[in-house]
Amino acid sequence: MQCKPTVKDIYDYINSIAPFDRQCEWDNSGLLVGNPDASVKKIGVVLDITSDAVKYAAESGIDLIVSHHPVIFRAAKRFLDGDPAFLLAQNGISAICAHTSLDIANGGVNDALAEALGFENAASFCEGEAEMLRAADINETDGESLAKLVAEKLSAGVRIADCGKRIKRVALCGGSGGDFIEYATSAGCDAYITGDLSHHDFLKGIECGITLIAAGHFETENPVVAVLCKKLNESFDCEAVIIPQASPVKYYF
Repeated sequence: MQCKPTVKDIYDYINSIAPFDRQCEWDNSGLLVGNPDASVKKIGVVLDITSDAVKYAAESGIDLIVSHHPVIFRAAKRFLDGDPAFLLAQNGISAICAHTSLDIANGGVNDALAEALGFENAASFCEGEAEMLRAADINETDGESLAKLVAEKLSAGVRIADCGKRIKRVALCGGSGGDFIEYATSAGCDAYITGDLSHHDFLKGIECGITLIAAGHFETENPVVAVLCKKLNESFDCEAVIIPQASPVKYYF
């Protein structure tokens, strides 16, 4: 346990479990807003640093937000009143963002997703950027039953392109995993669960003979928030709380 951690102390801890130097080259993880020497009394953990999340943090005495998605992702020429990064600075709140570094990490986004789905033996099976993928052997099932399981476990609206094969081995990747379909196929997986897939991704899945399930970007990544919050509470002598947040996407039928 550490007394009165600084922002850098929290940064160093996250770097130890999800090393920032392993992030994808196009990513922007790390300490993105704030003072590394500032003392931290309360941490807020959230998937996305939105203006609502910053306002909640300011009202709740949170002085550091730890998120998955970077609050500053691409180069910006201005930060105006109301922008999340502007609001962070205005309220003296620091932000540490662990994006692809947390996707790849053991115990990170994709292991949290596997746990949420009840896949106990999930493991990494690729190198490089695709190392974030996980695969698990499951009790034999069909595409419709697997889609229903995913929808129930993640409280998600799911889309499926069912190739019709029986399913014994499943690959998964939280968020936007369309680029990894061929990796899942090459690893002998019968189905692939991710967050976002395009029309053409679904067509590719059918052609490759693999069932594809898209369960929502937020829904497939958000399980890591509770995991990360628990780790921070166990490691530091300051309170870590989950900032309430719901998916921005709603489904109507």
